[in-house]
Amino acid sequence: MNGTLQTIPLMNLALVFVPALITIAILFKWSLNASNALYALSRMLVQLMLIGYFLSYIFDSDSSGIVLIIMAVMVVASSWIALGTVADRRMQLYRYAFISLLVGGGFTLVLVTQGVLVLDPWYSPQSMIPIAGMIFANAMNSVSLAGERLNAELSRSVPYDEARSIAMQSAMIPVINSLFAVGLVSLPGMMTGQILSGVSPLIAARYQIMVMCMIFGASGISTAMFLMMVKSELTRA
Repeated sequence: MNGTLQTIPLMNLALVFVPALITIAILFKWSLNASNALYALSRMLVQLMLIGYFLSYIFDSDSSGIVLIIMAVMVVASSWIALGTVADRRMQLYRYAFISLLVGGGFTLVLVTQGVLVLDPWYSPQSMIPIAGMIFANAMNSVSLAGERLNAELSRSVPYDEARSIAMQSAMIPVINSLFAVGLVSLPGMMTGQILSGVSPLIAARYQIMVMCMIFGASGISTAMFLMMVKSELTRA
């Protein structure tokens, strides 16, 4: 098996935008929000190009300080974004989201990078940053779903403990569905990328098991912490 991942020429890469532009045309034809979709697609392109150059610089610098700063930014930003579903309470609940993601995501990150992978050096940017991104992004999504559902249930005068259970269950649905689907319906990005790079599917499967467990664990711990800590704020008269 070829161990070198194929470099995609820019002209070839442009072809992948054909189905995306067809979708935008459909949205426009049906009088849906095509402009927002086009903006999202354009923003994705710019962001990924910039992050490609940025990560190249970080990997070359090999600095633990820079890695720690990046992870701090991840936690700060993900905590803010997570509360977009309860924007009117964002400032009120921010510290709880921050602590939840920091503890739940941080614990999982340390366990995976230092106990499972045993990175050398411990801050190895090529591994630490992508793994941290997966952990905090998925935990952020779960906290966001939990916050929205908890707020909605409490607004209907559902008792807090019942609302908390509903919120936790709702927040974990996407993660649990991904556990059911992985390997049967889909080959996730990390496993696919490794296989395309020439890594043995057996080794790629081990890495994907690690990824699925760390996402499930970080999401569950962060969400549970958030739901427990916000009780005093959301039930305050």
